[in-house]
Amino acid sequence: MSKLLLVEDDPALQFTVQTALEAEGYEVDAVSTTGEAIERLRDSAYPIVVSDIYIDERTGLDVLDAARRKDPRCAVILMTGRGTIETTVAATRGGVFDYIAKPFELDVMIDAVERAKASRESGGEEEEAVEEELPETELIGNTPAMVEIYKKVARAAPTDATVVIEGETGTGKEVVARMVHRFSRRANQPFVPVDCASIAPSLLESELFGAVRGAYTGADRDRMGVFEAANHGTVLLDEIGDIEHNFQLALLRFLEKGEIRPVGASRAREVDVRVVAATNRDLQRLVDENKFRSDLWWRLNTVRIILPPLRDRRSDIPTLARFFANKYNARYSRDVKLMDSGVKALQEYTWPGNVRQLQHLIERLTVLADRIDAEAVNEALTIMEARDKTVDTLADAEEEQIRRVLAATGGNKSKAAQLLGIERKTLYRKLERMKL
Repeated sequence: MSKLLLVEDDPALQFTVQTALEAEGYEVDAVSTTGEAIERLRDSAYPIVVSDIYIDERTGLDVLDAARRKDPRCAVILMTGRGTIETTVAATRGGVFDYIAKPFELDVMIDAVERAKASRESGGEEEEAVEEELPETELIGNTPAMVEIYKKVARAAPTDATVVIEGETGTGKEVVARMVHRFSRRANQPFVPVDCASIAPSLLESELFGAVRGAYTGADRDRMGVFEAANHGTVLLDEIGDIEHNFQLALLRFLEKGEIRPVGASRAREVDVRVVAATNRDLQRLVDENKFRSDLWWRLNTVRIILPPLRDRRSDIPTLARFFANKYNARYSRDVKLMDSGVKALQEYTWPGNVRQLQHLIERLTVLADRIDAEAVNEALTIMEARDKTVDTLADAEEEQIRRVLAATGGNKSKAAQLLGIERKTLYRKLERMKL
């Protein structure tokens, strides 16, 4: 019979997990506080420890530390309903075996414990952790999909593996790329994002690899490329799916050899750059359609992270909204309250622009609203959707926007002018011209 320590302060969940594990043949010692857990770990070593993270004045990270000090081979599984990239990275560096998001199916827990038991029996050991204070980030979410992303980032970041990040526009691809860089050995070196879609195909090679004087018309001096400027750091190639087929081969050669040849140069130069690629397109489909080289796809696809759209993780919206409200209240010296009705309205929306759209909406409301409630949210969403309406002329667009804003503000012209970003007297002139 295998013995394990269970640390959980919720009596119902503690009973449920304990009963399920005992039914699988495990001998379970269950405690409710970190103090009890650490005392047990002083007296005896457990091959497996299952602990919540947020329990009392101390956390599951303290339990992890105590368990690994007593037995460096102890397999620790942490549970949480408030997952963050900081705790995940700290846990990973602390030697955690696995990290499970609440709520979870019992099969998920049992599978994790079975894998921990198998790891112990195979004699596998994990590297000793490096403890350090971690910064706050904007990579936020408690859903199982987000926790899996945290785990991938935490495991991939210390390596130099190429990472490809896929997801719809606004899901936070650059935020994830910055976390990969921040938790890597290159953290103190440059992080350079490049929007491949915004650079003319004819200029992309010189932008990334550089060019020598006289290489093309107007090249009156040597020009350093992004890869050389970011030497020893990380380069994010955003919208990688938009690069032309001819340049895909040049990029593949760089990834294989770690060398660049500036346009017009006769010799290659070595550079040490980690590449993270991001796209809102389906690269596998592009490969199938012969629009993207399969060998480049496989070279990029060492670690693949797929970000879910916000509509698929609505339970994260309250946490994200509070984070952005706190951020912009501090930035603009405001004290705008986020109300429950506002959170509910935010959760009911589909968010085609994902987290970026939510962030911009909260920033706008923090500046303009007295409080973020359902009425303020629905007003702002009405205005936001009005901008996307198809119209025939610029004048039509302006009139339609003014009409919608006035409707959303109940005819309050001062507030409408504020929301439109124009002077009140300018709005009056426009209304007179529109005969409103």
